[in-house]
Amino acid sequence: MTKATENKQAVDSSNKVNSVSEFAKKIAVVTGAATGLGEAIAIKLYENGAKVILVDIDADRAQEVAKQLDSSSKRTHVIKTDVSDHRAVEAMVAETVERFGGLHLAVNNAGFTGPHEINTADYEIEWWHRVIATNLSGIFFGLKYEIPAMIRSGGGAIVNMSSAAGVVGVAGIAPYVAAKHGIVGLTKAVALEYASQGIRVNAIGPGYVDTPKMHELPESARSQMAAFHPLGRLARTEEVAEMVSFLLSERASFVTGSFHLMDGGSTAR
Repeated sequence: MTKATENKQAVDSSNKVNSVSEFAKKIAVVTGAATGLGEAIAIKLYENGAKVILVDIDADRAQEVAKQLDSSSKRTHVIKTDVSDHRAVEAMVAETVERFGGLHLAVNNAGFTGPHEINTADYEIEWWHRVIATNLSGIFFGLKYEIPAMIRSGGGAIVNMSSAAGVVGVAGIAPYVAAKHGIVGLTKAVALEYASQGIRVNAIGPGYVDTPKMHELPESARSQMAAFHPLGRLARTEEVAEMVSFLLSERASFVTGSFHLMDGGSTAR
């Protein structure tokens, strides 16, 4: 074995150890954790040592994920929450602190697109309110209640899930686009407000991601979405989870108020 090979193996081993223990003694909340991106993020944070609260309106599915990770429930807990209800979000954070004694990390990921291919004049008012309430107000409610708990816990880091649609227009889903743009501005404002109190806040903007919902679409639609990215494929959930993990970690200790696109180059055109 050459010296270079020995050094590489030592680095790989060190990185593996650091990764596994990166969030040891940290308590994390992930909303929309029952499937897709939220599930992948919850798994990543758990694997990296955190105690993870899996938050979703589908508590049964979230419980399945939690049990697969930790059958003893010593490092996982599930809370059924509709993030569009500020009282439910407040109660979720309170239960998190009661269960594990604090809060250090949060990923505000819950959201949905709403009706597709509907121009603004034809968009139902009720659907506008539902899309904004979950995708934008839900993020605000999370920040409102997570931040005080983090300050009491000695500081923390938050990642808000926006979208590549947070920087471009997409016809037919205007409320979703408005919400995702709003998340970027909200992230920047809140990061400035709490930087001096040990709270970092960033946002991510994925392109099309290969989630279970994608597999409900025809193959032709998935291929078209993949081709939309210059890299020629869909993002993998674990790739997004890796970016979230980085932004929450001390490796990103000088990163706050930023928006990170993960769109395969699609908005670089």
